[in-house]
Amino acid sequence: MKTQRRTVLKKLLASLAGITGLGLAANAKAAPAIEKEVFDVENFQDAPLFSASTRYGNLVFLSGRGQRLDGDIKVHTDNVLNLLESELIKVGSSMEKVLKVTVFLDKIEDYYGMNEAYKGRFGKNPPARTTVAVPNGLPPADNLIQMDCIAYI
Repeated sequence: MKTQRRTVLKKLLASLAGITGLGLAANAKAAPAIEKEVFDVENFQDAPLFSASTRYGNLVFLSGRGQRLDGDIKVHTDNVLNLLESELIKVGSSMEKVLKVTVFLDKIEDYYGMNEAYKGRFGKNPPARTTVAVPNGLPPADNLIQMDCIAYI
């Protein structure tokens, strides 16, 4: 008798799982496709080269920002962070919604100065970060620093 009940329960549960699985699969197929949006496309010799930012669903990917200025690494870092923030706001995000930042330095000796200017710019929950030194300079204008990031909207 116990064996029969177990068999019946197993079949019932298996059929319920199958129905639920089919429902989930049907819902997944019905979901609309997410389109990639690009913003401020830079052209090079009349051909698209890269976008300032790309949005996919609720994620936004910002291209590297850098600029050659007078001043030390703190001035450069602050400027690049302002450029990132401006682009984030433009696409409907913010510094507090940044998930990942990549920092490229011309000289690893600038690491501590960069950190001083970087500290606190992303709110009390800072994003994950990778920092690397690029020994042969950062194009296109021998920048001291360049950053890109991934955020959500």
